[in-house]
Amino acid sequence: MYFKQIFEEKLAQYSYLIGCQATGEAIVIDPMRDIDRYYKTAEQENLNIVAAADTHIHADYLTGLREFAEKGIKVFASDEGNEDWKYEWLKDSDYNYQLVNDGDQFSIGNIQFEVKHTPGHTPEHVSYSVIDSIAAEEPMGILTGDFVFVGDVGRPDLLESAAGQKGVMESSARELYQSVEQFKSLPEYLQVWPGHGAGSACGKALGSVPESTVGYELRFNPSIQASDTEQHFVKFILKGQPEPPLYFARMKRDNRGGPPILGELPTPQKMKASNIASVSRKMGNTVVDTRERGRFMKGHLKDSLLSTFNKAFNTDVGSYVMEDEAIYLVIEENQLEEAVRDLIRIGLDNIVGYTTPDELENYLLSNNSAATIETIDFKKTAELIEYDNFGVLDVRKATEFDEGHVDGAINIAHTRLLDRENDLDKKKTWLVHCQTGARASVASALLERDGYKVKYVDDLIDNWHPKVTT
Repeated sequence: MYFKQIFEEKLAQYSYLIGCQATGEAIVIDPMRDIDRYYKTAEQENLNIVAAADTHIHADYLTGLREFAEKGIKVFASDEGNEDWKYEWLKDSDYNYQLVNDGDQFSIGNIQFEVKHTPGHTPEHVSYSVIDSIAAEEPMGILTGDFVFVGDVGRPDLLESAAGQKGVMESSARELYQSVEQFKSLPEYLQVWPGHGAGSACGKALGSVPESTVGYELRFNPSIQASDTEQHFVKFILKGQPEPPLYFARMKRDNRGGPPILGELPTPQKMKASNIASVSRKMGNTVVDTRERGRFMKGHLKDSLLSTFNKAFNTDVGSYVMEDEAIYLVIEENQLEEAVRDLIRIGLDNIVGYTTPDELENYLLSNNSAATIETIDFKKTAELIEYDNFGVLDVRKATEFDEGHVDGAINIAHTRLLDRENDLDKKKTWLVHCQTGARASVASALLERDGYKVKYVDDLIDNWHPKVTT
């Protein structure tokens, strides 16, 4: 059996390419939308992808299942759960597909897969146990998707906190408890192959180790340890979940109803900085500047957003840019394709043009047209908040805020800010901070673009004096 875990760092997502070397056939589990990467890996191993499968309707990225289906590949998807959470785009379609339920089995060459319904993270969630039938009659591992992670379990609140389905958070947690109880009966030697690692917003304490075993998780996974009673588990698993990024609701909608067909990657046109500067925000255009935050604050195009090209790029852009907006990037040439892949994975396909940071800065210098945002530290913040016309905006997670914060500060997580800007008084100047300055930088750019007066606090929260209050 051929087995490869494929990791996408920015979304902390694991896909799996599993193949039968005897027949040359392979399947991809939980594929992302740019499926060319899986074909490339399969070709290198002399494997032919004949199938693809999802564990559930994802919230953090667009599935590649439809891209495979468009190519005639057979796709497997859950038919469990209630009517609100079905793969609507597959039902009655002409695609080569199979909807699966608990206990169903299918094979790819000599590799057998058994479906296990593991609801809680989502109602339709399934896991797949994997048997290499040439070597054994028992499974060697289980693909758990967003059910069991290394060190955590999938959060059960997203249908309510992200998708807006009211009143289902606790009942989902109770479903998840029942799934965990079933997990406890699995052989302890089984390998656990999760759908995400550390950095994903699909849990609150995911480990960075890429795989585990059932036995290890039973002994050391805090969420499973909290399942000694149902009530203890429900209370534990719902407490401290991070605010979901704003784009999660759109991912749920599109993965359920059908992701738009991508086909080829978008190819944005290289443009002069002057032409990008003339792009009108009123016409539904957005400029996303990927430079380091210090360079952005010292000079940027008016109305542009900041999203430094790092691990948070998908999350930041996805939280601030809507799917119908035309995107223009300020980015280095050698980072362009990676950025395009990042954006299409969260359904932002309309990437029209780009310019480089050097070209932008030359344009801003020659035209004396740079917009700036004043950067301050916490010492200056302490002086300014004595005046009524200043307010403090803390864009950390609520759990971080609760551990200690600037007295009188308003807390809005930076990934939810676009949806809550109206909570802020436009007559005030907002002093925007986070833990280290990273999240506050993108939040400051968003607020400035939308007509708020801001000063960006580029400082460590530990430097606040007097110390934060609880």
